Amino acid sequence: MNSSKRFIYLPLVFALLLVLGIYIGYRYSFTNNSNATGNNDKIAKLLSYIQKRYVDTVNQTQLEDKALNTLLQNLDPHSSYVTAKEAQAMNEPLQGNFGGIGIEFNIIKDTIRVVSAISGGPSEALGILAGDMIVKIEGKGAAGVRITNQQVIGKLRGESGTKVNISVKRRGVKKLIDFSIIRGEIPIYSIDAAYMVGTKTGYIKVSRFGATTYDEYMKAFKELRKKGLSSLILDLRGNPGGYLNAAVMLADEFLEAGKEIVHTQGRSERKKVHTATIKGEFEKNKLIILIDEGSASASEIVAGAVQDNDRGTIIGRRSFGKGLVQEEKEFDDGSAVRLTIARYYTPTGRCIQKSYGGGVEAYYSEEIDRYNTGELQNADSVKFNDSLKYKTPSGKIVYGGGGIMPDVFVPLDTAGRTIYLSEVTYSGLLNQFAFDYADRNRSQLKGYENFERFNKTFIVSDKLLEEFVLFAEKSKVKRRENEIQKSAAIIKTQLKALIARNTWSSAGYYPVIHTIDNAFRKAVELAQ
Repeated sequence: MNSSKRFIYLPLVFALLLVLGIYIGYRYSFTNNSNATGNNDKIAKLLSYIQKRYVDTVNQTQLEDKALNTLLQNLDPHSSYVTAKEAQAMNEPLQGNFGGIGIEFNIIKDTIRVVSAISGGPSEALGILAGDMIVKIEGKGAAGVRITNQQVIGKLRGESGTKVNISVKRRGVKKLIDFSIIRGEIPIYSIDAAYMVGTKTGYIKVSRFGATTYDEYMKAFKELRKKGLSSLILDLRGNPGGYLNAAVMLADEFLEAGKEIVHTQGRSERKKVHTATIKGEFEKNKLIILIDEGSASASEIVAGAVQDNDRGTIIGRRSFGKGLVQEEKEFDDGSAVRLTIARYYTPTGRCIQKSYGGGVEAYYSEEIDRYNTGELQNADSVKFNDSLKYKTPSGKIVYGGGGIMPDVFVPLDTAGRTIYLSEVTYSGLLNQFAFDYADRNRSQLKGYENFERFNKTFIVSDKLLEEFVLFAEKSKVKRRENEIQKSAAIIKTQLKALIARNTWSSAGYYPVIHTIDNAFRKAVELAQ
C-alpha cells in the first residue's frame, strides 16, 4: 500500500475504533440497555455513510475485525476479538479433541513425514506407520511444494466422519500406497510424560489445562502410585494455562479440605472463592512444582495455591505473571470477544498480574528484558515492590505484582551453549537427523525390549556425532570444532532424546533430556 492510501485509511480506522465499541453493544445486545439514543443513530448513519460514500471499496468485515481487536487490546493484553476460524483453533487444544486422521507429523526436506500414528485413531487402524511420507493429498502433490504445517493441518483435519484420500511413500516399498481415511475424533493430551524417577519419586508433566487434564492427571498419578510413588514432581514449565476449573481441580488434589486455592474479583464481578474439598489424594507427601517464565495463568494458580498454603516447594524461575480472567461472548457467526472481567488472587491475597502499562508489544517481550537484566541467571536481579509483600501461614514472604517467584531458584543453564548449538537447533537439523536415523534403523530400535533397555544401553557415539556434523555441513552450517566439542554432551543427549521420541513418543524423550536438566535434577534431590 502506498503512503497516500495509508493516510486515507487512517482516519477511517480511528473513527471505527471510536465507535465500534458502542456499536457492538448496540448490535449484539451485550448489555441490557435497549433504549435507542441519538448516539446510536449517529453510529448507524456513520457506517451507512462509509459504505455508500467512501472513496475506495471497503471490506467491512475485515475492517471490523481489525478495529475490534485493536480496541480490545488497548484495554489489556488478554482482551481480544477472534474470528470464528481462530476461535475454533484456539479452543481445540483445551477441549481435548479434534476431527482428523490421527497422526503426529514433521515436515522434513519439504516432505510430510509421519512421526507416529496416534493410538486408537483412524490412521493406526489402517496401518499407517511411523516414517511414512505423505506425498499426495486428494490426488494433488504434497511433497516438494513448500507445504507448511498450517496447510497440512488444513487439509488433513476436518469433521469426524468425513473422508480424505492420501498417498504414502514407504521405505522399501516401490509403489505408492493409497489410503482412504475416515476422519475421527482425535484426543489432545495434556500430560506429556509420567514416569518414575527411581523407586519413590514420580514425575508428571502437564502441558496445558484443558477439559481432560484432571482425568489424565489422575490416571497417570494412580499408575505411578502402583509403582511406589511417595514423592511427586509436577512439571508446569512452559505451560501457558487454560481453564480455571482444571487448575482448581488439580490444586484440590494437594490441599486439605477448606484451604483456599484462588479467588477472583472484578469491578462488576463479586468475589468468588475456590476452596479445596475432601477428595484430595496427595495432601501430605513431598510435592515439588517446577515453573519458569513460560508458566502462566492456570499454572500460576496451582503454583500460587501450593506456595501460599506452605504445601510444597516451588523450583525454577519466576513465572509469566498473568492474573487476569477472561469471559468469552460468542457472536452468531462463531467469532467471539474475550473480555477481561476480573483478576485472580492467590490465598495470601496477592495478584500476580504483571504490569501492562507499556503496551502489548512490551508486555509480551518482557521475557527478553528478564534475560537482559540478568534475572534468568540471578535471583537477586528480580525487583519486587515492598508494598506488595505478603506472608504465608508459616511466615514465608511472598510478593505480588509480577508472577510467582520460586522458593528455590535455578538459573537458566548456559553451560555448553554455543552459536553452533543454536544454529543446528533452531534450523531443525537435530530433529531432521534424529528422524532420519530412527527411520533408517526402526527395526533395530524396536528390537530393544523396551524404552528402559534402550535408555540404559544406547549411546550416541563420537562416530554418530561426526555423522551429524557432516549432515549439518551439507545444510550450510559451518563446522566450528571448538564449539562442537563444547556442546558435544548436549548435542549427543538431544539426539538420543529425539531418536527416543521418534520411537517411543514423549515417554521416551523426557527421561533422556532430563539428564541435562538442572531444575529437574534439583527437584529430584529435594524429593528424596
